[in-house]
Amino acid sequence: MSKKYLTDFSLWIDQTAHLLRERRWHEIDVPHLIEEVEDLGKSERRGIASQLTRLLLHLLKWQYQPQRRSDCWLDSITDARTQIELAIADSPSLQSYPLEQLEQSYQRARRQATRQTSLDISVFPEVCPYSVELVLAEAWLPE
Repeated sequence: MSKKYLTDFSLWIDQTAHLLRERRWHEIDVPHLIEEVEDLGKSERRGIASQLTRLLLHLLKWQYQPQRRSDCWLDSITDARTQIELAIADSPSLQSYPLEQLEQSYQRARRQATRQTSLDISVFPEVCPYSVELVLAEAWLPE
C-alpha cells in the first residue's frame, strides 16, 4: 500500500477509504494516513493565514489608496472574511488562530501592498494598526 501512496495518490486515497469502511485495519498504510491527517490540520491553518493576508492587503490598499477604491477590493475583503468565518465554523478550535497569525499575515500583506501600490514600505505601519476584531468585523473598513 505504501508504494501506491508514492505512485498514485488518488488511488491510495480511494483504497484507504475502502479499507477504513470495511474496518480492515491491518491493511491500512498507517504512517502515510497519519501524515495526511496531520496535513489536513496544517491546510486549514494555512488557509486562514492566506485569507487573513489577503484581507489585510486589501484593508491597507483601501486605507492608503482611497482614490483607487473599488467594488473589486470590497468583494475581496468580504470574501476573505467569509472564508475565515467558514473555516472557523468547521473547526471551532481555530477561533484564536487569526489573532495568533495577525502579525505574520500583516507583514506579508505589508510587503505585498508595497509591491502592488508602488508606495514605499515605510508608508505602512511596521506593526499591524488594526485589531483582529476590527479586521474580521463584517462592515468595518479603515478610513
